[in-house]
Amino acid sequence: MPRPPVSVQLYTVRDALAADPGATLQRLADLGFRCVEPFGLTDAAETLRPALAAAGLTAPTSHATLLGGVHEAAIAAAARVGVTTLIDPYVPEERWTTRDDVAALAAELTAVARIAADHGLQVGYHNHWWELERRIDGTPALEVFANALGDEVVLELDTYWSAVGGVDPVALLGRLGERVVALHIKDGPVNREIEQQLPAGSGAMPVAEILAAAPTARPVIEFDAYAGDLFEGIAASLAAVRARGVEA
Repeated sequence: MPRPPVSVQLYTVRDALAADPGATLQRLADLGFRCVEPFGLTDAAETLRPALAAAGLTAPTSHATLLGGVHEAAIAAAARVGVTTLIDPYVPEERWTTRDDVAALAAELTAVARIAADHGLQVGYHNHWWELERRIDGTPALEVFANALGDEVVLELDTYWSAVGGVDPVALLGRLGERVVALHIKDGPVNREIEQQLPAGSGAMPVAEILAAAPTARPVIEFDAYAGDLFEGIAASLAAVRARGVEA
């Protein structure tokens, strides 16, 4: 199975996107992207749909809240925009404390995935640092979660937050295997100070090794924040990923 083309998480350009969706998406297309990863899809779908089409972009993956009984709206939004993989982006830290907590999360997301499958959609989860930092009987909570998920559920590993959480993302990818279908690629000094994030390949992250450890996963470039020119940072990250053999 070949690796899917590189994408970019639209949270990276959230301010520009809010000000002018069409111009922002066109600028990403001009950088060489063919696809993007929206966030907040349920609220953004109607704005994104025409802007994506005008820029010649697709959104194969998207972040959308799926837990807590709101999955139906996300599934409907995915159908409008052409998303095929919906990824829940965030479950707060306090829900990753015990094995029972994690098992309950896994059961809920698996149930949503089975509903989404009836609509031709795949469902996944995206981590922050706390799912790795929290340990359950010595095992990172994210791995306990992954082992409790139904086979229908996939993962998008935020490789930077994995490292910040104290877990080597390369080794983790080896353990999680093909359940990981997408990778958030970001770089920096590996800490929680988001303003210190850097373009891929210019910080402490082993970007080449990460990509090699998940050869069929889609790379998704992201900055939570960036002190430089944001579009220049995105372009530098895209160039670094391309230099490691990934198609745009």
